[in-house]
Amino acid sequence: MTQNHPEEPDATTLGSEDRLSKLEAQVATLAEAVRVLARGLESIPSEDVPPGEAARGARLAHELLLAQGL
Repeated sequence: MTQNHPEEPDATTLGSEDRLSKLEAQVATLAEAVRVLARGLESIPSEDVPPGEAARGARLAHELLLAQGL
């Protein structure tokens, strides 16, 4: 009879943990990209927003996604 040692995760558990870590990193990157886009698209009615601000936000969001391979 074989025993599994708690300090040695099996391949299934390790794979799931790796996938979960990767998914968490991707979600964090997507959230940051959305924040950057939202910041670029925000406009306060009482202030003039430079016309290139939305384009800058989109570019930064795109660069974030590319950097993470998304």
